[in-house]
Amino acid sequence: MTKKKLARNSEVIMTEMVLPNDTNTLHNLMGGKLMHWMDIVAAIAAQKHSNRIVVTASADSISFKHPISLGNVVTLKAQVTRAFNSSMEVFIEVWAEDIPANKKILTHRAFFTFVAVDQNGRPIEVPEILPETPEEIELYEGALRRRQLRLVLAKRMDPKDAVELKSIFEQEAKGDKA
Repeated sequence: MTKKKLARNSEVIMTEMVLPNDTNTLHNLMGGKLMHWMDIVAAIAAQKHSNRIVVTASADSISFKHPISLGNVVTLKAQVTRAFNSSMEVFIEVWAEDIPANKKILTHRAFFTFVAVDQNGRPIEVPEILPETPEEIELYEGALRRRQLRLVLAKRMDPKDAVELKSIFEQEAKGDKA
């Protein structure tokens, strides 16, 4: 498949309100609920890019730096950063907004990986991504390193074969000797 698609065409913005049933005993959004929303918005972005059914392959570490309070409006933005053979990396940003207080903060960022599958659940090829903006290009260029790190951590790639990761450490070692 040689078809290429623009990264921006996969963008999805989803908005939710934190209701009492979504919160923990401190009246903050439960982490599992947020991860559920992140999985949904990222899956839609991956589907838009691939025009296929997609399944979640991995979710990178999600750190909970800022709690999201009851009544906040949560905006999740997802976009495919890079496509490989059948997999796609999706970048997600989460914003929490307290509308009455006129405050909006970035609360979470994460990368999820999805695989496009055919009707029988077998991986199927996806179009390449064409990044345009400086941010899209930066995310695109870093995607191969993040992919190799995921594969090494999942024991699906030997660390010595992770060429992109090696280049980072070799550059740091050269910098230390200078």
